[in-house]
Amino acid sequence: MKAPTFHGGIRGLAAVLAAIASGQTAAYYLTAFLFGLIHWRPHPLVIQIVNTVLGLALMVLTALIAGTFFFRSRAQKPFSNIIDALERIARGDFSTRVDHGRQTGGPVGELVQSVNNMALQLDQMEKMRQEFISNVSHEIQSPLTSIRGFASALRQGDVGDESRSHYLDIIEAESTRLSLLSANLLKLASLETDQVRFQPAPFRLDTQIRSLILACEPQWSGKHLGMDVSLEEAGITGDEQLLSQVWSNLIFNSIKFTPEGGKVRVALHKRADQVEVSIADTGIGIAPEDQPHVFERFYKADKSRNRSAGGSGLGLAIAKKVVQLHRGTIAVQSQPGAGATFIVELPRKVAAGD
Repeated sequence: MKAPTFHGGIRGLAAVLAAIASGQTAAYYLTAFLFGLIHWRPHPLVIQIVNTVLGLALMVLTALIAGTFFFRSRAQKPFSNIIDALERIARGDFSTRVDHGRQTGGPVGELVQSVNNMALQLDQMEKMRQEFISNVSHEIQSPLTSIRGFASALRQGDVGDESRSHYLDIIEAESTRLSLLSANLLKLASLETDQVRFQPAPFRLDTQIRSLILACEPQWSGKHLGMDVSLEEAGITGDEQLLSQVWSNLIFNSIKFTPEGGKVRVALHKRADQVEVSIADTGIGIAPEDQPHVFERFYKADKSRNRSAGGSGLGLAIAKKVVQLHRGTIAVQSQPGAGATFIVELPRKVAAGD
């Protein structure tokens, strides 16, 4: 929207004044014509009075007409630009912006700002949608490629029993990864749209975490990891099933990214009307620039790691959604090469309607 210039305003005002001045001239010629038509020559004073009154009437009429068209054309221009921008946004062009020029205040300026803010938010959402689709496609394509390749190899008749068993193990593992990815996507979608059933009830948090650590024993004992567990007795009111996924994801990540012979420490402490759970490891750590993004969907701090190691970048995103559902917080503290510590703080009691 091009802002009206000073000279443009002067030209418009001059046109209005010229139209007003022409009223007197028009009145003079009109009365002369009428007096000649009826063959009447009144006193000059009468002619002057008639010309003055008629001229004033013509001036007012001319000013109203000229002013209406002048100011309406200026007022309609920003609205036409806004309407045009909204039509482009409706067609999917979210990069559209309305140039408000120098008009930043008033109702029109506020409307322009609102349209630009809406377009910006839609543009960001569209980029997130495209990135999400790209990530999902990539995550699905990787195991499908492995399954297709090893299934094709099994069709060959010269595959030995050992190789056949190895290929089948890979196909089974990749099928499990696909199934887990699908389940996590559904879980995350239900959490983000508030469609998940939130059923808080009293339970012992220390008992839940201890049971999950024992369930992961084959993983941490297989890597000869030391498990330092310090759990204060703490009862909370929350959704036990949803919180179980939080601890499973955090503990599994700590085990996965800690090298053999390392250590994982799980601690639970009561803090007044809150509980604090920290899960620390001596693994590869997370770079400072990656830490603000680790809870985003599909974000992987270690871009070089082999995807066959498992994980889709959804576990921490799910954990954050569940913690937020419980009105809690989750954060990470880490230094590259010095391990990572995830800290979860939860209220002792949370109701379904909170």
